[in-house]
Amino acid sequence: QVQLVESGGGLVQTGGSLRLSCAASGRTFSSRAMGWFRQAPGKERQFVAGISWSGGSTRYADSVNGRFTISRDNTKNTVYLQMNSLKPEDTAVYYCAATPSSTTWVTQNIYDYRTWGQGTQVTVSS
Repeated sequence: QVQLVESGGGLVQTGGSLRLSCAASGRTFSSRAMGWFRQAPGKERQFVAGISWSGGSTRYADSVNGRFTISRDNTKNTVYLQMNSLKPEDTAVYYCAATPSSTTWVTQNIYDYRTWGQGTQVTVSS
């Protein structure tokens, strides 16, 4: 089993940057694909970025491609989301998610993710 704790959210102006971190407990972190999702008020949770177990493959939502970068450090059991050129429409609660230990490939399907963090608020002011 793995537990996830996000950090790094906050308030930033349009065009600014934030780096989210997701610290995982458990011995099987390095064998799982990981992802970041976000949920704005009144909207469904949506995929933002995903990364394979090794970090060799990544995938992004069209809305963040070229601005956000997902990465992981398996020696620290941590996955990151670097967010640049932030826009007001990026405002949401951001969630870190883990697939089961048998899922090593990157996936954007929300149903492939079984473990979720508590979320961290990101607010981008105009």
